Amino acid sequence: MTATDRSIELVNAAAQAAADRLAHDIIAYDVSDVLSITDAFLLASAPNDRQVKSIVDEIEERLQKELGAKPVRREGDRDARWILLDYVDIVVHVQHSEERVFYALERLWKDCPELPLPEDAVKTRGKAAEYAQSAGDGGERAGAFGDTDGELS
Repeated sequence: MTATDRSIELVNAAAQAAADRLAHDIIAYDVSDVLSITDAFLLASAPNDRQVKSIVDEIEERLQKELGAKPVRREGDRDARWILLDYVDIVVHVQHSEERVFYALERLWKDCPELPLPEDAVKTRGKAAEYAQSAGDGGERAGAFGDTDGELS
């Protein structure tokens, strides 16, 4: 089984919205063969809680406006370290960069096919490492995203 056209449409719109809000390291996986509850996961990250919220708000607004999709569940708003939007067809994970490194969702789903994303979203790969280095921490916290294949190092 593969992700439905609707799931791919949602993933692409969400990925573009995340890229427009300067999310880092956007990647999507077709998890339909291993999970019965959803077709795809979209992962994105940001260096601070405020930006995590901004990305999530933009994704939610864009999917509602353009595709008439509302999440059935939104979790993690209180701390804004990891916010999850469940659209049934897809699940969007927007994580603080530190949580993304710690939980390493890419490692869990690396055997699932990666879904193609809009060019703006693909260009975000490696941005967490660039941001970390420019922020002066030497890339140690977010440097694991330097690979462009979507896998943590």
